[in-house]
Amino acid sequence: MPRNSEHTVSAFDDDIGELRALVSEMGGLAETAIGDAIHALIRHDLETASRIIDEDSRIDELESEVERLAVRLIALRAPMANDLREAVAAIKIATVLERIGDYAKNIAKRVPIFDHRTDIEPLSILPSMAQIVQEMVHNVLDAFAARDAEAAKLVIERDSAVDDFYDSLFRALLTYMMENSHNITQSTHLLFIAKNLERVGDHATNIAEMVYFAATGDYLDDRLVGEAPALEAGEPEA
Repeated sequence: MPRNSEHTVSAFDDDIGELRALVSEMGGLAETAIGDAIHALIRHDLETASRIIDEDSRIDELESEVERLAVRLIALRAPMANDLREAVAAIKIATVLERIGDYAKNIAKRVPIFDHRTDIEPLSILPSMAQIVQEMVHNVLDAFAARDAEAAKLVIERDSAVDDFYDSLFRALLTYMMENSHNITQSTHLLFIAKNLERVGDHATNIAEMVYFAATGDYLDDRLVGEAPALEAGEPEA
C-alpha cells in the first residue's frame, strides 16, 4: 500500500476512534445523570440535583462535537458502506443521548418538590426501574463501540421490563391518589418521572436499532422493536 494511502487509512481510523470516544463519553454522562437524578430524588439531595442540571450543558456540547466530527469525516474521508453507516449512526445516537440527558435534567428539576418527609410507597419502585434503563443505555453503547448487532437486540428485549415497571407504578400511584387527595400533587410528579424513565428505555431501544443497522446494513423486524419513540422538539414535556 502506498505511503499516502496508509496515512489516509490511519487518519480515518483516528477519526472513527475519536467519534466513538465522544459518543461513549456522552453516553456515560447521560447514564450517570439518570442514576444520580433518582438518587437525588430518593434522598432529597438538592446539591446533586442542581449539579445534574448544570452538567447537562456538557452533554449538549458533546452532541455538537459529534456532529461536527462526523460531518467532517464524511466530507473529507468519503467513507463507504459500514464506515458511512457508523458515522451517520453516531450523529443520530448523539441526538438521542442528548434527549436522555434532558430526561435526567427533568427528573432533577422535580427533586425540590419532594422533601425528606415524603413517604409515598410507590417511590421505592423507581430505583429498580432506573437501574434497568441505565443498564440498557450502558449496554447499547457497548454494542455501538463493538459493532455488535446481537448485543443491540438484547437491549431491545429488555424494554418490556421497563414498560412493566411503568404500568405497575402507574396503577400504584393511581390507587394512592384515589385513597387520599393530598397525595395527588406529588403522585402526579412521580408519574412524570416514571414516564421520563420509560422514555429513556424507549430511546435506548431506538439507539439499538441504529446500532443494528450500522453493523449489518439491515433493519430489524418491526415485530421485535415495536413502535420507535419519536424525538420531540425541544425539552421533553414529562
